[in-house]
Amino acid sequence: MRILVTGGAGFIGSHLCERLLNEGHDVICLDNFFTGSKDNIIHLMDNHRFELVRHDITQPILLEVDRIYNLACPASPIHYQYNPVKTTKTSVMGTINMLGLAKRVKARILQASTSEVYGDPQIHPQTEEYWGNVNPIGIRSCYDEGKRVAETLMMDYYRQNNVDIRIIRIFNTYGPRMAENDGRVVSNFILQALRNQDITVYGDGSQTRSFCYVSDLVEGMIRMMENDQGFIGPVNLGNPGEFTMLELAEKVIEQTGCSSKIIFAELPQDDPKQRQPDISLARQWLGWEPAVQLDEGLNMAIAYFRKNAAV
Repeated sequence: MRILVTGGAGFIGSHLCERLLNEGHDVICLDNFFTGSKDNIIHLMDNHRFELVRHDITQPILLEVDRIYNLACPASPIHYQYNPVKTTKTSVMGTINMLGLAKRVKARILQASTSEVYGDPQIHPQTEEYWGNVNPIGIRSCYDEGKRVAETLMMDYYRQNNVDIRIIRIFNTYGPRMAENDGRVVSNFILQALRNQDITVYGDGSQTRSFCYVSDLVEGMIRMMENDQGFIGPVNLGNPGEFTMLELAEKVIEQTGCSSKIIFAELPQDDPKQRQPDISLARQWLGWEPAVQLDEGLNMAIAYFRKNAAV
């Protein structure tokens, strides 16, 4: 098939492009390089089935494709809060443009939504039926509400125009090619440890996250895109293994063998206290669950940063 991956030069997008190429598809990687990097896809450039297009999805584009994976959007707070209006535009206008393309060429489209649609959740673990607890005027809302509107648009194009859609909600993902400066907790902790700096834990460290290794996520994305059972989602894709930030920091210290100490800082505004996916629907409809556990995944991520980061 001919497959478009928006945000294809990003952390997750580059792994998806690589996997799709390995399966023999023609892949168009579309990115404006706000947070994506050519370093993530340089090893794919010699593949004659790979095409790179520099483009911002807030602007329309005409392409002929069979599948669209819509991943384009800054995904870490430090990046999406840098230009919050642009972040919202990417989720809203970008999704409208991609849905318009899907409608025109009759392509199937998968929207990469996020666990952030659940906000600071009041139920635990989070099921897809939960409507969320999001602050619509907070500093994170450009991302949270943008993704919620993207889901709304997907459903309305499905109901009104019969567009073939899929919606996934991605939980915390980590692995090689994470950007050094994106402020995400796994890369932050690993880089601080490898530099023998103090590891910064926000709040008291009791808040929890569930970490999914990137290869597991990509497998779930492809299974969701290619499922033909009438299941359009949304579906949670994440690892249900739940860890506190303090536990994660201690694991990183142990696995890097560093001499870092743990220090504490003020918790950012609207930072969720708990985050854990219920993946019952993913198991039922996709036969999917993560295979890489945290210790193994952290080892691979640490090895990547040792080799590629300035440490």
